[in-house]
Amino acid sequence: MQAKSFVRSVSLIAVFSWTAVASAEQTLPTPRSVILTAGQEAAAQAVILAARRYAAFWNTGAPRYAEAALTQNFVDRTLPSGRPQGLKGVLEASKNFRSAIPDLRAEIEELLVVDDRAVVRYIFTGHFTGTFKDLKGDGRAISFRAVDIYRVQNGQISDNWHLEDNLSLMQQLGVVKP
Repeated sequence: MQAKSFVRSVSLIAVFSWTAVASAEQTLPTPRSVILTAGQEAAAQAVILAARRYAAFWNTGAPRYAEAALTQNFVDRTLPSGRPQGLKGVLEASKNFRSAIPDLRAEIEELLVVDDRAVVRYIFTGHFTGTFKDLKGDGRAISFRAVDIYRVQNGQISDNWHLEDNLSLMQQLGVVKP
């Protein structure tokens, strides 16, 4: 009798665990468009999930999404001057963005997956209600684009090459005159 009870308990734990994972994945940002190499649909799922987790990090600033999306030895291949490498640098970048744009959102416009690589076209939006350097936000809408290229290993992003439209962002923040 105890063995049956144990098996039922383990089965219930497995069902609840799977349900929690499935519902967590449902709350991740969904790309508007996904382009895959023919015949690689199943293999691409881990790459897609890593990209969606990273987008969830940028949407929320919650470190748990970055920790789930990035390998422990994550390398930012286009690291801005002064930013630490790895997860620490990513968390710092999010904190800096959110100090100026607390409601920052990242939407995946397009996700292209080929083998272990993903090219992600993002649009970032929010409102400048915080502070950036010496500037105090006035609530103006902010919208800028970015493109990331990820290398994914074992379901996590190991390398990232990124390019943000920083000129548009700086103009919208009022740092640079249009």
